[in-house]
Amino acid sequence: MIRNLVRLFLLTTLILSVPAGLLAQDSRPTSRATSTKSAKATKSTIHFRSLDGLELTADLYLGHANKSAPFILLCHQAGWSRGEYLEIAPRLVQMGFNCLALDQRSGNAVNGVTNASTVAAKKKKLPTGYLDARQDIVGALKLVRKRYAKGKLLLWGSSYSSALVLEIVGRQPDLADGVLSFAPGEYFGRFGKTDHYVRDGAKKLKLPVFLTGSKGETVGQVKQIADSMKLGKKLHFFKPKTSGNHGSRALWKKFSDSKDYWAALTKFLDEYFPRKNATSRRS
Repeated sequence: MIRNLVRLFLLTTLILSVPAGLLAQDSRPTSRATSTKSAKATKSTIHFRSLDGLELTADLYLGHANKSAPFILLCHQAGWSRGEYLEIAPRLVQMGFNCLALDQRSGNAVNGVTNASTVAAKKKKLPTGYLDARQDIVGALKLVRKRYAKGKLLLWGSSYSSALVLEIVGRQPDLADGVLSFAPGEYFGRFGKTDHYVRDGAKKLKLPVFLTGSKGETVGQVKQIADSMKLGKKLHFFKPKTSGNHGSRALWKKFSDSKDYWAALTKFLDEYFPRKNATSRRS
């Protein structure tokens, strides 16, 4: 019993001799590593003016306080809204990006999110065609550059907006540092443009481009646009082996082949737009 008391005394003495600050450090590294590797998106809805003065609505996803973190402007497909990116944007934040999901004036609703910019345009009796949304995208790019992004700025489009992002940056290369285009096509003939309007802009691109679509689109309309670009290795053209999906929804987790799109997208982003505080996911 005396031996046990001696051991207890010695152990107590040893613990009390260790500086309190050293003991307190035990829980810190795990906590810091967790917050660094898995940035959580803080989502807020913002309002700003398009080039013609129309009030636009967008969801801002911030997970990185440093404005030098790369930034992605996300544009939705026809008949939809910023709701297209409800599950995509938070994942991009985890990967090291800040994002703005825009409501262009040409849209409606998706995933329970009504396009507020469309509503505002209709109240003012303004046209809401595909090309009318072009000024919204340019205005949003300028806002992001002025207010949120000091580092690389990427422009991302889906369906009709994927065609617009190619021609916008092709004709105005100073607006962005990279383009991601999900299912582009020559969609603007019925709005008075030629059947090569998008390709005329896209062929001027000199910066990194990620291009994809459904399996059928990547051997049809998307391939035609890819063939017009002279980017060499800067063009990452992902052709799914499965049927795939049209637009950015190809990345929605409810589709079994979304992991293939994410893998191709991640490879492109890692190569051309490396980030700090990024978490990679493969499914």
